[in-house]
Amino acid sequence: MQLGVGVAICRTDMQTVIANGKTVEAQLPCTLEEFLLAQGLPPRSVVVEHNGEAVPPSQFSLRQIQPGDRLEIVRIVAGG
Repeated sequence: MQLGVGVAICRTDMQTVIANGKTVEAQLPCTLEEFLLAQGLPPRSVVVEHNGEAVPPSQFSLRQIQPGDRLEIVRIVAGG
C-alpha cells in the first residue's frame, strides 16, 4: 500500500516514523488520526497497528505518534 505524500499537520518539528516498512516524515508528536488524514487516508477506511499493538478506530484521535514509531496500515476494501 502506498502512503500519500502529505505531511501530518501537528505541533512541532519534522521527524520520521516507519509506516509499512517505509520512512515517512511527519510533524511529531501528533495523533494517529492527524497522521492518517495528512497521508490522505480516511481513518474509518484503515486498520492500524502501532508499535505492534492493534489500535481500535475509537482511539485514533487519542493515540500519540512519536519519532521512530512503527505503523502498519492496511486499507479496508469491500467487494466480492
